Amino acid sequence: MAEDYFAGDPRSNRERMLAGDLYIADDPDNERLHDRAVRLSDEYHRALVVGDASARALLSDLLGTLGEGAHINAPLFVDYGENIHVGARTFVNYNLTALDVATITIGEDCQIGPNVQLLTPTHPIDPQPRRDKLEAAKPITIGDNVWLGGSVIVCPGVTIGANSVIGAGAVVTRDIPAGVVAVGNPARVVRTIE
Repeated sequence: MAEDYFAGDPRSNRERMLAGDLYIADDPDNERLHDRAVRLSDEYHRALVVGDASARALLSDLLGTLGEGAHINAPLFVDYGENIHVGARTFVNYNLTALDVATITIGEDCQIGPNVQLLTPTHPIDPQPRRDKLEAAKPITIGDNVWLGGSVIVCPGVTIGANSVIGAGAVVTRDIPAGVVAVGNPARVVRTIE
């Protein structure tokens, strides 16, 4: 039974999640915050479609932080929104999926292509804990002035250094240093940017 995993741990599943520890995603606060994020994402999308000036305020309410001049095209898909921090002047194209069970930090002046996925959740390799619905998460950090091509997938725990370019369709499974071009699945550095 899943209760055995947390014997002697008085924390809620949400507290475990935020600490980066194993948890079960049945916490009532998580459910409430997820429902809020889905509603705000939908309202943001609808406001953009009709040119409603309230769109930016809705996005700002959804995210943890939204830098000056940053813009995210809708639709936008998030778990909670509150764990996403977007730097000034960053542009995100359509269909960003940002599963923010852990913190996602996007630097300033970034360009993020369509259909990018930023995925912080992790799951146990052993089958029984997966059957028991255990999961955890690792934060994602994207430095300033990074360009992520379309359909890039960034895996849990990855840091992408400033001034780097990640080619379209890349799957980033490990840290990428600053000032490089990386492509492929898994993403590998193919050149340094002078």
